[in-house]
Amino acid sequence: MNISFATTTQSDAETLVAIRIAAMRESLERIGRFDPRRARERFLASFDPALCRFIAVDGVQAGFILIRPLADHWLLDHLYILPEHQGKGIGAAVLRDVFANADAHRMPIRLSALRCSDSNRFYRRYGFIQTDEAEWDVYYVRQPSAPI
Repeated sequence: MNISFATTTQSDAETLVAIRIAAMRESLERIGRFDPRRARERFLASFDPALCRFIAVDGVQAGFILIRPLADHWLLDHLYILPEHQGKGIGAAVLRDVFANADAHRMPIRLSALRCSDSNRFYRRYGFIQTDEAEWDVYYVRQPSAPI
């Protein structure tokens, strides 16, 4: 499996929205909150193409990631893998790359996940610790690993 990352531009926004909606649809439907219009608006309101990267596997677009570097941590704001590419180790491989970079900079990684989403189990499996929760979201942090 050859994973690569490609930059995004403002013109990719609708493609990214479609990936986000496809990846989140099942989880949102499970809790009765699937609304493609709201999902689109929420994403576009904070989309920064300079921070976003497409994820390709063997040349095929499989998802995207958006990390916001903040003063005291990195916010993993979006990590979506299209349903037909899930369960193949792509998310884990992407996280390993993110972890290597965050560890090199000694930066914690923070994120939130929809309460009933399978992503909660995924993030816990890769070392994220729950720090808080709200009505719809669960919040996590992963501290940087000690240098070897």
